[in-house]
Amino acid sequence: MTTTPEAEFETKKDGAAAVDRALTIVATLEANAAPMSLAELARQTGMYKSTLLRLIASLERSTLVVRRSDQKYALGPFAFRLGRAFEATHHLERYIMPLMQQLADAGTESPSFHVWHDETTRLCLLRVDSHHSTLDRLRSGDLLPIDRGAPGKVLRAFRNAPNGTADVPLIHTSFGERDPACASLAVPVFGAGGSLVGSMSLSGPRERFSAEALEKMSGPLRDAAAQATRALGGVWPERALVRAA
Repeated sequence: MTTTPEAEFETKKDGAAAVDRALTIVATLEANAAPMSLAELARQTGMYKSTLLRLIASLERSTLVVRRSDQKYALGPFAFRLGRAFEATHHLERYIMPLMQQLADAGTESPSFHVWHDETTRLCLLRVDSHHSTLDRLRSGDLLPIDRGAPGKVLRAFRNAPNGTADVPLIHTSFGERDPACASLAVPVFGAGGSLVGSMSLSGPRERFSAEALEKMSGPLRDAAAQATRALGGVWPERALVRAA
C-alpha cells in the first residue's frame, strides 16, 4: 500500500507530538526532588495514564527514565550522562568548580554557575554550598526563572552583547526577587570570541547581603569570573566594577 504525502505528513506530526509529550515527562520528573507515581505524573502532566505508560516504556528503554521497585518513576542514568556530556563539552566543571570552591572556602555565600536554558528559564549547572549554617535552597540541575535573580539579569544583559558593552554593569544584584528570603549577586563569564558562557553568582539568605558584605564579596567574585573567562579562552573586560540593582 502506497503512503500518501498527506498521511506521511500526519505521521511526522504525530511523531513530533509524541517527542514533545515524552520530554514533558522528563521535565516533570526533573522538576520534582522525589520519584513520582503514575498518578502524580498524570496529575502534573495532564496526560492519560495509558499515554504515560506508552511513552515511559520508550524512555525506560533508553534509560532516560527508570521505574523503581516501589513502582515510582525517576530520571535514569542516561539523564545523568547527558548532563555530564554537556559539562564536558564546555569544559566548565574542570575550570569553574575549583574557583567556586575557593570562593566558598574564603567565606563567601554559596557560589553557583548558571547557563541560558530558554527564553523563560536558566539552568543551575554547578553549585557549591557555602560553609554557613543557613543556606538558600538551590541545587545543580534546578531550572529557575530567567527574569528573576541576579544570574538571570546577567544572562539577559550579556547574551547578545559579546564580551559586554561599556554601558552594561559587570555585576548585578537581586534582593527577594526569586525568593523573598534570598539575595544574590552575579557576574558574566565569557568564552572564545567574547561569547557569553554563563553567569557565576553568590547567593544566600537576604539578611547576610548588607552593603558591606556586597562590597566584600564583589571583588573575589569578579576575580573568579575573570580567571574562568581566561581559562575558557575569553578576554575579561577590564573596567570599573559597577553594580547594577
